[in-house]
Amino acid sequence: MSDQNDGELSLDKLRILTSKESKTENTQYSILSWPDKKPCQITNFPHPYPQLASLQKEMIRYQRKDGVQLTATLYLPPGYDPSKDGPLPCLIWSYPGEFKSKDAAGQVRGSPNEFPGIGPTSPLLWLARRFSILSGPTIPIIGEGDEEANDRYVEQLVASAEAAVEEVIRRGVAHPEKIAIGGHSYGAFMAANLLAHAPHLFSCGIARSGAYNRTLTPFGFQNEDRTLWEATNTYIEMSPFMSANKIKKPILLIHGEEDNNSGTLTMQSDRFFNALKGHGVVSRLVILPFESHGYAARESIMHVLWETDRWLQKYCVPNTKNEDTDADTSKGIENKAVTAAEGVREVDDHQRMTTLYHSRRSSLW
Repeated sequence: MSDQNDGELSLDKLRILTSKESKTENTQYSILSWPDKKPCQITNFPHPYPQLASLQKEMIRYQRKDGVQLTATLYLPPGYDPSKDGPLPCLIWSYPGEFKSKDAAGQVRGSPNEFPGIGPTSPLLWLARRFSILSGPTIPIIGEGDEEANDRYVEQLVASAEAAVEEVIRRGVAHPEKIAIGGHSYGAFMAANLLAHAPHLFSCGIARSGAYNRTLTPFGFQNEDRTLWEATNTYIEMSPFMSANKIKKPILLIHGEEDNNSGTLTMQSDRFFNALKGHGVVSRLVILPFESHGYAARESIMHVLWETDRWLQKYCVPNTKNEDTDADTSKGIENKAVTAAEGVREVDDHQRMTTLYHSRRSSLW
């Protein structure tokens, strides 16, 4: 931050902008000047969400059954005590990654002292609903030596999810019958696969802007460099679209109508929803008009939050061990496709509404 533009900068004129934060204090900026090196704080930002100022954050470690070390960040609501309050509904939100070794997969990412930032559609918002949140549990897909990681994708995905679920249950912070899985993009692909191949772990799922049929991305995806024709079985086995008949738990699909990511075109959710509906799966498809891969409009963000909260309150919070699944009792009720431009009004999945937001704003909210 020194004012000098030309020539060598002497140490006594050095000025550096620094930032400081902790688990409970949001980022503040200071100027550090030489030679005294005394920081002068230049910002005093208030806490962005004081209602959650005392949320509990902990970086936890646990192990997959094949010995791979995993990490995650566990968030608990303010004032929550597992021994007194008992287990909570839990939302697990993640995104898989590929690695070439177990050691690389087991590396710790992030900092335990980082301030817990909460974005517009962050899963941490559900701390206000008294959920426990397991954010970013590592889901490593490992291919050592000549082995390709995705050749054992489903096996490793399920093993990582089982380890995460067992850990939150062991800690007493999650009710075993009230655990939801969710993710965005490749995380949505993960969530759909887990509902297909590990239905015993979760009560419901939330999948935003995902791709579910890998034959529609035939020239590779993520870190998969082989084409569909080179690894046909892998593409088929990894596609939750091909396992739609195995999904029994409720799943919420959300997608931008104008997704410009070549790997997650809107038709992915549209076709996956029709496959789910054809097999009687409790499902809901929400299309956000004019939105791309990420969501920007206030109306879209608020609607995503409403849809997600409604789904969790309906299919995660009320679950008990004596209930089988809401799928049998709710068939024909939730199998709907809607657009955010129509607010809470439900329409048939073939009636794709394209009404402009501004023309409906007065009646939406």
